[in-house]
Amino acid sequence: MKKAPIIGIVPLIDCSKNSYWMLPGYFGGIIEAGGLPVMLPLTSENTHIEQITEMCSGFLFTGGQDVSPEIYSARKIGACGECSPERDAMETLLLKYAMQINKPILGICRGIQFINAALGGTLWQDIPSQFSDTVTHCQKPPYDVPSHEVYIDKGTPLHELLKKLELPVNSYHHQGIRLLSEELKTMAKAPDGLIEAVYSPKHKFLWAVQWHPEFSYARDDNSLNIFKEFIRHC
Repeated sequence: MKKAPIIGIVPLIDCSKNSYWMLPGYFGGIIEAGGLPVMLPLTSENTHIEQITEMCSGFLFTGGQDVSPEIYSARKIGACGECSPERDAMETLLLKYAMQINKPILGICRGIQFINAALGGTLWQDIPSQFSDTVTHCQKPPYDVPSHEVYIDKGTPLHELLKKLELPVNSYHHQGIRLLSEELKTMAKAPDGLIEAVYSPKHKFLWAVQWHPEFSYARDDNSLNIFKEFIRHC
């Protein structure tokens, strides 16, 4: 029997409780797509990250706290929320080593923001006050229903997968891509122009989306197919 690829998932962190935790949708989406999810330890020890990178077939960069503006050399504004230096440090090393050996990577929400910032891009620290409030980027529950459309760029990997130019998505974030990294290409945008999906043309699979397929994969084939495409490359 073919073994399922092991997918390392970056843990969520609750600073107030000094604990790691995980949303079941991240695990569920990976399992439904054919992978075996494992929550990673929060470590910035080089030897541990190298071993983790070799052990896992792919990596999921999850949502969570705001990305520290220090990563993209910006001053933190008042509307920027709680940051996690521990996650920033771990993900910086994990992204570096995973990209070096071309391991597949999928980023979700904070994941797209962190990947862009770590690769030289910048972020809006607070979309409503710095960019636009014409689109509902931070919806109220339930989170498995769409809150706005995204427009998919023709000819991109996401377009080739879904065969759509418009896609209804859920949305729960207040930060987003400001200046896109030169290492990434846009795959989709919101009606207000905010970048919603990116990929790296130089890597086997490095995709990231701003919306939340982990909340909607059970009822939405488009969300599940993103997970399946990730696992297919693992």
